[in-house]
Amino acid sequence: MSEKKKITGKAVDWQILKRIFAYAKPHRRTVGFALTTTITLALLSPLRPILVQYTLDNFVAKPNAPMLLWMTIALIALLCTEAFMQFSDSYLTNKLGQSIIRDLRIKVYQHIVNLRLKYYDNTPIGTLVTRAVSDIEVVADIFSEGLIVIMGDLLKLSVILGVMLYIDYQLTLIILIPIPLLLIATYLFKKSVAASFQDVHTQVARLNAFVQEHITGINIIQLFNREKEELKKFEDINGKHRDANVRSIMAYSIFFPVVEILSAASLGLLVWWGGKSILESKTSIGHVVEFIMFLNMMFRPIRQLADRFNTLQMGMVSSERVFKVLDTNDVIVDKGTKTAENIKGEVAFENVWFAYNEEDWILKNVSFKAKQGETIALVGATGAGKSSVINLLNRFYEYNKGCISIDGMDVRNYELSSLRKNIGVVLQDVFLFSDTIYNNITLNNPDITEEQVITAAKIVGAHDFISNLPNGYNYNVMERGAMLSVGQRQLISFIRAYVYNPKILVLDEATSSIDTESEMLIQNAINKLTQNRTSIIIAHRLATIQKADKIIVMEKGEIIEEGNHQELLKFNGHYKRLFELQFKEELV
Repeated sequence: MSEKKKITGKAVDWQILKRIFAYAKPHRRTVGFALTTTITLALLSPLRPILVQYTLDNFVAKPNAPMLLWMTIALIALLCTEAFMQFSDSYLTNKLGQSIIRDLRIKVYQHIVNLRLKYYDNTPIGTLVTRAVSDIEVVADIFSEGLIVIMGDLLKLSVILGVMLYIDYQLTLIILIPIPLLLIATYLFKKSVAASFQDVHTQVARLNAFVQEHITGINIIQLFNREKEELKKFEDINGKHRDANVRSIMAYSIFFPVVEILSAASLGLLVWWGGKSILESKTSIGHVVEFIMFLNMMFRPIRQLADRFNTLQMGMVSSERVFKVLDTNDVIVDKGTKTAENIKGEVAFENVWFAYNEEDWILKNVSFKAKQGETIALVGATGAGKSSVINLLNRFYEYNKGCISIDGMDVRNYELSSLRKNIGVVLQDVFLFSDTIYNNITLNNPDITEEQVITAAKIVGAHDFISNLPNGYNYNVMERGAMLSVGQRQLISFIRAYVYNPKILVLDEATSSIDTESEMLIQNAINKLTQNRTSIIIAHRLATIQKADKIIVMEKGEIIEEGNHQELLKFNGHYKRLFELQFKEELV
């Protein structure tokens, strides 16, 4: 089922509004002031036409210059009051909207970063960016241009219409003759725009996802000379986005001229009936002018109401999408009560089965034990399940059967944050933020001092190259560490792991993408990092793991061999074939 079908897109969905207004509770005073100004504006709206009618009939038709001056001053004072109330209303509703989306965006971001990795496997990052930025921005319009303003417009219409009927019900009914046609046109307009707005939001999400992914992978596009082909895909998505907007523009282009025609028809009826009444001395010029002003004041909110409802419509669509993310319960359940601060680091896998998708087993009955301070190496072909072992130990994914324990306790019994804090991971694809080297090492942790960072850098062997950079540890590495080489980025990740001083260290292909010189530095760092610390190393380069206490050979999710380097060579099995093949290739 497509996202468009899942989302109802109701103009007024009270369940969604109830959820949105729950975020307004901390801003009760602003809501109260906004409602007060809205109601006050609606009640003030009929006063100007009444004052104009009274002035024309009593101080112009019957000349009275002094009173005309005073009435003019009174009208100016009324206008100033309305202007101030209008400013207050606009400022308060916009402030309320911005305050609410600030709180909502924080909650969405907090929720997104706590979702487990499986959710990101199936959800484009660009779509989540749209939800957290663009869609939430539209939610603000529910307050600044939507519900409160609509309530004010409806109240203003009710007040004006009530006053008009009270003053002259016959003339009021005459000028309301085109209103049924206007209501029909408004309904058709709202219905037409509703579908296009949903389509616009869908296409915006597709655009964001496409652009984010392709800019991230721009080096691949350029390397394989795929610029033209990817441009064609972009043009297709962009064209659908344009078409969705054009459909809404068409609806607006038809609706507003229709409103103008019907407004002119009402004015024509008013002039005809009012002029006839003046000629028959049944009414005054001031009375006709009064109703002309009432008519303009009535049609202005009617014209805006259709637009307001569409703004509300967009807010409802965006809100549904945002709440759909918030309602996603794809998180690792954290019911652990034990802290991992004092763990020794003994890791055990007992008959562990795991599948990303049901019954498509990635790990099958995996069992091994790493004693405190031991170094365990996992080797095997791509897809053998090595990285899955690491993901399960950190609880990025949950295993299906068996048990994973640290110091004899199931990892699910540890507090999730405490568990991950005590497991250091160094990945093959090092991710660095667009920030300084220092902040990328500490991750803005105030408990890590500059002295600790420099000491760690010296131990890892990275202090010299960092010191030679402009601004040293304050050098900005730019997005994903683009200003550093692969080896330098890897060294930064080792410093990061060292300063966090984890009880268990995981190295996932940490030396597979670097040059020989950097590998020597990193191998030295590995030797220092693994001292007195339980370590699990995933490696393709078998030369880097020969000193491991235990080497586990995996194939198709199963352990097929286990032992140290010399034992596995004597076994004359899969490991020996891998070793001979790799060293033969290196010699060649």
